[in-house]
Amino acid sequence: MNKIRKGDEVIVVAGRDKGKRGRVAARLDAERLLVEGVQQVKKHVKPNPMKGISGGIVQQSAPIHQSNVAIFNPATGKADRVAIKQADDGKRTRVFKSSGQEIKVA
Repeated sequence: MNKIRKGDEVIVVAGRDKGKRGRVAARLDAERLLVEGVQQVKKHVKPNPMKGISGGIVQQSAPIHQSNVAIFNPATGKADRVAIKQADDGKRTRVFKSSGQEIKVA
């Protein structure tokens, strides 16, 4: 079970975007995430009239490693760690380590 999932609000704890918050747009693989508004890079795009693409410099989000982000706890307003609790019926849920509250995906 992944501790950080698509749709979670995260805060960057390391790197040039330290302190920025954003929502996870996608998980690219087991370790890399795409976070909206974080790790913005400029990419030079060639024009392609067949596809209707005009050339120029485009700004887009680049992947960030999951170790450089932490889940955002709205109750405390800070970054928090994730624990996985297993109920008696075998169902596993994610909870905040500091408070034990269940994490709800918006």
